[in-house]
Amino acid sequence: MTKTALITGATSGIGHATAHEFAKHGIKLILCGRRLERLHTIQKDLEKLTDVHILNFDVRDKEATFKAIETLPETFKTIDILINNAGNAHGLDPINEGSIDDWDAMMDINVKGLLYVSKAVIPQMTERQSGHIINIGSSAGKEVYPKGNVYCGSKHAVLAITEGMRIDLNPFGIKVGAINPGLVETEFSQVRFKGAEIADSVYKGFKALQAEDVAEVIYFVVSRPLHVNIADMLIFPTAQANSVTVKKTF
Repeated sequence: MTKTALITGATSGIGHATAHEFAKHGIKLILCGRRLERLHTIQKDLEKLTDVHILNFDVRDKEATFKAIETLPETFKTIDILINNAGNAHGLDPINEGSIDDWDAMMDINVKGLLYVSKAVIPQMTERQSGHIINIGSSAGKEVYPKGNVYCGSKHAVLAITEGMRIDLNPFGIKVGAINPGLVETEFSQVRFKGAEIADSVYKGFKALQAEDVAEVIYFVVSRPLHVNIADMLIFPTAQANSVTVKKTF
């Protein structure tokens, strides 16, 4: 039976790569994002491989989130796999110098957005007593590093929510897990550091993870047999030992 996956943050990075990986394996796709033009481009590309439906909304907007998912056509209404990928990081400042706007953006997207989308999708999974939820966390959710304060806090929350979900949804046979990448070379850092030049320097001197690396792992997780659930996975590039230890060769 063909499965259907809903992926948030599907217009770039890990979300985009996961959409491509899933499409190669014939999984039907519901791609969510804020950038409509990109959604249309990706839809046109992936429709050569599978059925694709796009939803244009911001996960921070509770009403828009529920409304968008409610409008799904019948052929896409049954969501078997939910990939809560939408997330962001803003700034790298000590707590006493941090921007409240940056804090709000991270908590609203990384935590509340994940909750809104999950709340909209979980009822159909509990009703069917089947489904698979993967929350994209971060190594920052396992280890706090200097100037990471609120971002690390948001990703620690993702892990706690994931564990809570797994316990609460266990009676319904729903799989829940977290994928936690370390340094991944995407436009994520361009957003965080407010420009490509500084972001590029973050990845100089070593080979960072690529979005495709993480996407392949995500597909591995969703393709396990019914009795197997990958509950938690930490992924580093070989050069990275922890949040602050990276072997660089210049």
